[in-house]
Amino acid sequence: MAEAYQRGLEPGYRFRCDGCGNVTRFDVIEAARTRRYHHFDLGGDGQVDEEEVLARTIESVTCRWCGRDDAVRVEATPNPAR
Repeated sequence: MAEAYQRGLEPGYRFRCDGCGNVTRFDVIEAARTRRYHHFDLGGDGQVDEEEVLARTIESVTCRWCGRDDAVRVEATPNPAR
């Protein structure tokens, strides 16, 4: 099921909890493989200037309102009103 959750993070899709109807608040746990360009100043303080996500896997999605992870599904977002 975790693979199906990937689409929920893409434009045009969203998560919905069939347990309580929530469509706005979810805890998403994901593992990511990234390439980062770290920039350090001469004093040793650093920051990330660039980050590229090479791969990511969603491990779970939990509804923030009711706490269920067995009732979350992905759906297309409704068409905006014109």
